[in-house]
Amino acid sequence: MADAAVKIVEKNGFSDKIKVINKHSTEVTVGPEGDMPCRANILVTELFDTELIGEGALPSYEHAHRHLVEENCEAVPHRATVYAQLVESGRMWSWNKLFPIHVQTSLGEQVIVPPVDVESCPGAPSVCDIQLNQVSPADFTVLSDVLPMFSIDFSKQVSSSAACHSRRFEPLTSGRAQVVLSWWDIEMDPEGKIKCTMAPFWAHSDPEEMQWRDHWMQCVYFLPQEEPVVQGSALYLVAHHDDYCVWYSLQRTSPEKNERVRQMRPVCDCQAHLLWNRPRFGEINDQDRTDRYVQALRTVLKPDSVCLCVSDGSLLSVLAHHLGVEQVFTVESSAASHKLLRKIFKANHLEDKINIIEKRPELLTNEDLQGRKVSLLLGEPFFTTSLLPWHNLYFWYVRTAVDQHLGPGAMVMPQAASLHAVVVEFRDLWRIRSPCGDCEGFDVHIMDDMIKRALDFRESREAEPHPLWEYPCRSLSEPWQILTFDFQQPVPLQPLCAEGTVELRRPGQSHAAVLWMEYHLTPECTLSTGLLEPADPEGGCCWNPHCKQAVYFFSPAPDPRALLGGPRTVSYAVEFHPDTGDIIMEFRHADTPD
Repeated sequence: MADAAVKIVEKNGFSDKIKVINKHSTEVTVGPEGDMPCRANILVTELFDTELIGEGALPSYEHAHRHLVEENCEAVPHRATVYAQLVESGRMWSWNKLFPIHVQTSLGEQVIVPPVDVESCPGAPSVCDIQLNQVSPADFTVLSDVLPMFSIDFSKQVSSSAACHSRRFEPLTSGRAQVVLSWWDIEMDPEGKIKCTMAPFWAHSDPEEMQWRDHWMQCVYFLPQEEPVVQGSALYLVAHHDDYCVWYSLQRTSPEKNERVRQMRPVCDCQAHLLWNRPRFGEINDQDRTDRYVQALRTVLKPDSVCLCVSDGSLLSVLAHHLGVEQVFTVESSAASHKLLRKIFKANHLEDKINIIEKRPELLTNEDLQGRKVSLLLGEPFFTTSLLPWHNLYFWYVRTAVDQHLGPGAMVMPQAASLHAVVVEFRDLWRIRSPCGDCEGFDVHIMDDMIKRALDFRESREAEPHPLWEYPCRSLSEPWQILTFDFQQPVPLQPLCAEGTVELRRPGQSHAAVLWMEYHLTPECTLSTGLLEPADPEGGCCWNPHCKQAVYFFSPAPDPRALLGGPRTVSYAVEFHPDTGDIIMEFRHADTPD
């Protein structure tokens, strides 16, 4: 980056004005023999992340004021203010807590309850940053006005010491305080005339002029426990921070002025938040998804079934037990998932009903299964190491490895999987692959060229994971099935290949192909990790909110003629390599020259 900066400075004719120092700012020296001849009187920085301070802004500013700039310097940006709003949201709360899970059985309803320490755990310490504008207002109830929590004047000495800031407020309505939504704005000049805000649309001064960003979004913070609030009864929302993190608490009485932070940064002590990320919590808490597994299990289970479950930290083994399976084994390859599931089984009095085997599934022995043959191999499938949708095909390799332990006529669920795709036009996400060209009068093509060279490597031409519920898009083609994977059979020795063309039926800029997996639990029951329903007449897409989809950006950029609505096609070639588990793909506009 420093080399590119030097070249950009030179190309724009500023080599005599701008000196690039290839160091961290805390390593810069000042003096006749130093990197800078004297202290600076203007401090220009961009050290911010979605949480404002998560990239080390406070200690960096603290050091700069002590060692690099004059006492009365000006800073650009000049000031930042962090805002918060207290809400009740069952949807967002499900990203941090394990809810009771209801299982309908022939003997009535069974409820899987979370362990006490999972219920009381404050959760993961990291911020949950999302495109808050894509959360429907119907998914949360506002309990407070937008509260300015604290400001930082970057032109004065900044402290990285821990601190807390409280704001008194009266709840707008009664409810359950669960989540704090937070964002910040920065004033670039001392008078505050030039402002940049991350406010979501309902708190924005001019929603029609909102700037889309993916480098700065909005924050979701979870209170340690939900608390009832009463309309009009005053409370104190407290923002705590150390040098890198922010967290919130709700208090009934006013904290003392300038009080040191008493509440420690929340840290997971229950294992669940270390094993399951926020989307995984939401997935496990999705009652409709659980009901579909129960529906599928009913069609394949028998009272004398011997069930082997293979998925990381999955509760499918509990579903199988409650549905009457004679014997259930579940394989957990990590100590963390083994410990967590043992706690969940104990909380539900199942520690003697379900056998946990702590080893990699391909290392299973006949003794691990107590000499029994498996009649049902069960998986969601879900594995914590999976980044792209097809990485969960690891289940197929497990099925192959345990083939010797399957009894005659054994069933596998899911019975099969299929890879699907659709060509889309993104409303905004295309910008992350768009070259900058000229920026504020500066020619930065050198940076564009550097990025393009990086994208020419094979690894960078592959699909990348994105949670598309946060990134609106329109489908330009009909979705189509590319490959199928038969889990009833072992992994084949030969590659699986597919190629063809697909017609773009709607006008628009074809930015990318989106790919996802669908799991066919039974012939009648399928779970999609991508599109949940057909696109609307305009091509609007509804994506699975618990999963990341794979996005393959087209290169070169699509022909602008696509906007005119003329017929166009996209060609594709996809190959599954069983020796490595890789899926190699290429998509391109069929009328683009090689």
